[in-house]
Amino acid sequence: CYLFGNGTLYKIYEKLGAHPAKANGKKGTYFAVWAPNAVTVSIIGEFNDWSGYNHNMNRIENSGIWELFIPGVKQGDMYKYVIVTSSGQTLYKADPFAFYAEKRPGNASKVYDIEGYKWNDEEWKKAKSKENYYEMPMSIYEVHIGSWKKDFDKDPEDGFYNYKRAADELCEYVTDMGYTHVELMGIAEHPFDGSWGYQVTGYYAPTSRYGEPKEFMYLVDKLHQAGIGVILDWVPAHFPRDAHGLAMFDGTPLFEYADTRKGEHPDWGTKVFDYAKTEVINFLIGNALFWVDKYHIDGLRVDAVASMLYLDYGRNDGQWVRNIHGGNENLEAIEFFKHLSSILKQMYPNAYLIAEESTAWPNVTKAPEDDGLGFSFKWNMGWMNDFLQYVKLDPYFKKFNHNNMTFGLTYAFSENFILVISHDEVVHLKCSMLNKMPGYPEDKFKNLKTAYTFMFGHPGRKLLFMGQEFAQLAEWSEAKSLDWYLISEHAHLDVKEYVKKLLHLYKENPALYTETKGYDTFEWINCNDADRSIFSFIRRVDTDYKDGYVFVCNFTPIDRDDYMVGVPKPGNYKLVLSTREEQKEITIKAEEGECDGMPYRVKYPLAGCESVIFKMPSVRKSRKKNE
Repeated sequence: CYLFGNGTLYKIYEKLGAHPAKANGKKGTYFAVWAPNAVTVSIIGEFNDWSGYNHNMNRIENSGIWELFIPGVKQGDMYKYVIVTSSGQTLYKADPFAFYAEKRPGNASKVYDIEGYKWNDEEWKKAKSKENYYEMPMSIYEVHIGSWKKDFDKDPEDGFYNYKRAADELCEYVTDMGYTHVELMGIAEHPFDGSWGYQVTGYYAPTSRYGEPKEFMYLVDKLHQAGIGVILDWVPAHFPRDAHGLAMFDGTPLFEYADTRKGEHPDWGTKVFDYAKTEVINFLIGNALFWVDKYHIDGLRVDAVASMLYLDYGRNDGQWVRNIHGGNENLEAIEFFKHLSSILKQMYPNAYLIAEESTAWPNVTKAPEDDGLGFSFKWNMGWMNDFLQYVKLDPYFKKFNHNNMTFGLTYAFSENFILVISHDEVVHLKCSMLNKMPGYPEDKFKNLKTAYTFMFGHPGRKLLFMGQEFAQLAEWSEAKSLDWYLISEHAHLDVKEYVKKLLHLYKENPALYTETKGYDTFEWINCNDADRSIFSFIRRVDTDYKDGYVFVCNFTPIDRDDYMVGVPKPGNYKLVLSTREEQKEITIKAEEGECDGMPYRVKYPLAGCESVIFKMPSVRKSRKKNE
C-alpha cells in the first residue's frame, strides 16, 4: 500500500486484480481493487448468482484498496465489482487489473491464472541481451489480427482467427517476406471493434476476441522462435467513458483529471488520465512493465503522445488550462514519460518505447538526464506527410514540390526515427497506397514500387501496414479481411515480390540500416534534379563507402535513355534491384568524368517510374608506402 501510494509498486499486477490463492486450507481467489472514495465495494459473479450481499470487500485503512478472498472461485469465473458511491449510486465495474475479460458485447472480468506457460524463446532473449537495437535492422509489419485474415467457417459470427492460428500463419508470412518485427494493434481489451483497440477498458487483458491470455503468449513465443520481434500498441493517453470501465470508477474522477479542461478530449469524447496522481502513474507504468514481464513483449508503441504533451491539444480557447508557468506543456505528462522510460530501461534494458509524436517536440528520443523524454524511437510523421503529399501528385506538379522529398534529410538524425505508412493513412477516404498513386493502373503499380524504394533507401527504420506490401486496392476496414485474392493477379504479386526483395536487401546489408553514425551513412548524389523529378543518393556504413549502395528513383513516367549518375569511385557497379520487371542483374563499369559533382559516372537507361539500386564496388586496399 505504501509503494502504491508513492507510485512505485512496479509489479502492482501481482497484488491488485484477481489471483489464485489458498486460505484456511481452501483454494479460491483473492480480489483487490483501488476505489478510495467508495462507500462499499462487493463482488458479484457466476459463483454467487451475481448477488454480492455475501461478498462485501474489506477496506485496507488509508490505502483506498479493498480486498477479499472467496473460496471456490476458479479460473474462468466471471465477476464484477459493485461500488456504492458517496452520492448513493450503484456502479457495476469491470476489474481494471483483470487478466482476462468476457468477449464483447459482454464486459465482465474473468478470473485467469497467467502463470505456468512454458516459454520457448530463451534463444531469442539471450540474443537480444547481447545486441544494441540501435545498430540492428528494424522493418515492422503493422497488423490488426481481426482483419488480417478471416475464416467464417471456423468463426461464423466474426471470422476471427484465434491467437494460435494467427501465430502460425503470421509467423510464416513475415519470416518469408523478410520483416524483422510485427506491431500488433488492438490487443488490450476494448468494447468496440471500430476503435481498433485504441479505446481500452482492460489494460491488463489481451482481448478475448482471439482467445485466452496463454494463447496470446503462444503468438509472441512463436514469433520470437522465428526471430521476429513483437511490438504492442499501448494507449496511456486516454480511455473511453463506457460505464463498466475506468471513467468515474468509484463515483469520482479517480483515473481521470477532475477538471474537464484537462480530463476530457473534446474531439474524441474520451477521458484523460490524471498524470499528477501517483496511483494512476503506478497503474500505467505497471501496465507497461506487465506486457514486457509476463508476455515478453519487446517494445511498446505509445499512441497519441502529442495529445499528452500539450494541454491545448485538440482544444479551443476556454477548453484548456495553462500550466503553473503559463505554458501549454503538460508538465505532469512529461514527468510521467521520464519516469516510465527510466524504470523500463532499469528493469528491462532491451525493451524499447516508440513514440507516435506528431509535432516537433524536442529530444523525444534523448535520455531523461539529457532533458529528453527517454523514448527509444519516434515515428517520423513529418516525413510521412511530405512523402505522401509528393508521391500522390501528378508527375507534372512533382517538380514544383521536389523539396517535399529532400527536406526530411535536414533533420533525419535529430531523433531515432521510424518511417511509417501506418493504418491511419489508408482509412477514412484517404485511399489505399496503390490508389494514392497517379496515372493509369499500370503507372500506379510502378509509382508504388518506386515510392517504396525511396522509403527503404531513406534513413530511418521502416513500418508498413498490412496489405500495403501487395498493393491492396480497397481502403482498410476492421470489419473485413485483406483482399488476399489479389496476389493471384500478376501486378499485385509483382509488388509483393518486389517489397520482399527490398525487405531482405535492407535486413541483410548494414549500409541500409546503419543509423548511429548519422550523416556519415548518407550522401546525396543529386538532390536538385527537380525538372526530371529524379533523386539519387548513397547509403553506406561510413565515409569510405564500404559495402555502399547507390539509389536512383525516377518519379515521372518519362524514359531517360541517356541517364547518367555520378559516383565517387571507379570500378564495377552491380545492379542488384530494379522496379522494372524484366530487369536482370547486370554490372556496369564506371567511367571517368565529372557528373553530379562526382569524379566518375555510371550510364544507365532509366525507364519511366523506375528505381534502381546499385551495389558499389568493394573498397580497394591502400598501397604500401614503398610502392
